[in-house]
Amino acid sequence: MSTMKQIIFAVAALAFALAVPAFTDASHLNMAILILMAAQVGVAWNIVGGYAGQVSLGHAAFYGLGAYASTLLLVKFGVNPWIGVLAGGLLAALLSLGFGWSCFRLKGHYFAMATIAVAELVQIFFTEWDYGGAAVGLYVPMDRQGWLWLNFATKLPYYWLALGLLLITLGVNWWIERSYLGYYFRAIKDEPDAARSIGVNIARYKQVALSVSAFLTAVGGSLYAQKELYIDPNSVLSTALSIKMALVSILGGVGTLFGPVVGAVVLTSIEELTRIAFGGTGRGTDVIIYASLIIVIAVFYPTGLLGWLRSFRERRLARGHASRQMALPAAAVQNAGKEAV
Repeated sequence: MSTMKQIIFAVAALAFALAVPAFTDASHLNMAILILMAAQVGVAWNIVGGYAGQVSLGHAAFYGLGAYASTLLLVKFGVNPWIGVLAGGLLAALLSLGFGWSCFRLKGHYFAMATIAVAELVQIFFTEWDYGGAAVGLYVPMDRQGWLWLNFATKLPYYWLALGLLLITLGVNWWIERSYLGYYFRAIKDEPDAARSIGVNIARYKQVALSVSAFLTAVGGSLYAQKELYIDPNSVLSTALSIKMALVSILGGVGTLFGPVVGAVVLTSIEELTRIAFGGTGRGTDVIIYASLIIVIAVFYPTGLLGWLRSFRERRLARGHASRQMALPAAAVQNAGKEAV
């Protein structure tokens, strides 16, 4: 997608997002919030998984660490959630150093399996950690409300928070795409040997990608904790959550700026609509549906939905061009006949 088309798409999407609260009720607004939050973590995952090509399936560790850090600081020490959000992001960036040290020595599916293992260790730790609520989890207190404490009685402020965080994360991705980091990340993904030969420190820049991604993912986890007012290891540290972060980006278009946003709209809508339609009896239906979508995309359109739309538009333009080319000889023959008469 060209820069001008990206700008047009971004302006149209932002205008729509700003107008959503004006024509939605509480239930649909909550669905919109979930879409924005899924898009944000998908865009954050895309930094390391899309641009740098390191497919992490353990990002829930960062998400959960952000949620637990802000919640524990608030519950145990009364620390303002804004400070807790930053603390959670910094802790996640610190944890990413351990991820990088232990996992970047591996390649391909071995790297993905290693990230799952590290994330599982983090989940087990919080499940057994009594000070952090163990398997029971933690509740966010509601005694202090307002923007200062990120605690609200209605859904609308959470919508603006989720939208703002998504815009910040998109802004970081946009800057990375156009900076030397983006060129280095793509070189590491596509031609690591060539990148190494020209002096790119592959391990260092993989770590930079992972740390930035971890920080933004943890901030998303902190926002989730403030919105839901309750967290436990299963809700913020599960492997299923890690996989969903990757699927959002892969379905929409991995390595693209707006691909994770498109993927989040599709996957979260399917997830919520099947939950509404089937309730408890349809548990797992959403997983079956979007797993089927991923299989179709992986087999027929590896570049994701945005790649499919791009190829569809190019085919239409090619057919139109071919039709015009075929029409020219016919018109020439007709004109020649008239001149002969």
